Amino acid sequence: MEWLYVLMPIAGVKIFWPGLIILGVGVGIIGGFFGMGGAWMVTPGLNILGFPMAFAIGTDIAHMAGKSLISTMRHGKFGNVDYKLGLIMLVGTVVGFEAGAQMVMWLERIGSVEKVVRWIYVALLLFIAWMVFHDVAKKKAKEKEALARGEKLTGNETGVEWHKTLHKIKIPPMVHLKEAGIYCSAWLPIFVSFFTGWLAGILGIGGGLIRMPALIYMIGCPTHVAVGTDLFEVAISGLYGAATYTWKGRTELVAALIMLVGAAMGAQVGAVATKYIKGYAIRIVFGWAVIGCMVSILCKLVQPWLPAYKSLLDNASTVIVLGLVSGMSIYIFAKMVAGVKMELAMKNRKS
Repeated sequence: MEWLYVLMPIAGVKIFWPGLIILGVGVGIIGGFFGMGGAWMVTPGLNILGFPMAFAIGTDIAHMAGKSLISTMRHGKFGNVDYKLGLIMLVGTVVGFEAGAQMVMWLERIGSVEKVVRWIYVALLLFIAWMVFHDVAKKKAKEKEALARGEKLTGNETGVEWHKTLHKIKIPPMVHLKEAGIYCSAWLPIFVSFFTGWLAGILGIGGGLIRMPALIYMIGCPTHVAVGTDLFEVAISGLYGAATYTWKGRTELVAALIMLVGAAMGAQVGAVATKYIKGYAIRIVFGWAVIGCMVSILCKLVQPWLPAYKSLLDNASTVIVLGLVSGMSIYIFAKMVAGVKMELAMKNRKS
């Protein structure tokens, strides 16, 4: 089965190339749907396939930048991108990203990058999964309370409402964000983007894993606008990240190009799917995806304590990552097809 493996000339490792294609196509669909580069799956996925962590980070950022540009253009046609908000956040993102990238280089020099990055991933994924499902639970509780009073919610309510508290901070300059329907201090999106950019530089993600929830829960964007605006931000920060990691010699361009071909096609499907799957449905699917990714990373982390099961845990982590990407891609594609059929049926009835 040697033909299934290809040598990566820069990283110097042999990689299972069908795995790269599955990651590319699947994460293209998932990234276009959730409004993020999908690196929260790809970086650990590349590491699981055999890339050293620093190369997994740099390679994923390079592939992510091109794919996110394609998704942003698609979302822009649907009016889902607040370009003003994205440009404001760019300030904090670039500064934070470089700080994170320098930290990765330092961790690599002291030989701790693999362990530290994986544990940060697990902690972050656990927190985000809790936040998403806590939000969904609070929203359902509000619906039950309204039903008990004989009332009906408008549909614009949310469970977690941290943004309402943060909007009370009136530090000038104040900005009005038309597409997002928000009036707030410009320092709020700048602070959020610095923190997400710093984590992006450390974890090799476009920041979307945390920026999309941050746009919803801390800035107060509607879900569909958070998706499109985050992709715009991922594209810009990804281009900068690809340049800085390539300069540092940690980008495997062969792998990035293999994934980008599939991702370019998948991103179109994911972006269109958001037209038919809205709001809390997106958040719930996102929450389960985060949990699955966290389990795959834990399979790698527990190996030092369970050496007898190393081979089993290695295979399990690979199957979980590739299975999760494939399963979610199929689900999103099926929902999109069902939505298109329903829309066509309604148009035929009217005509």
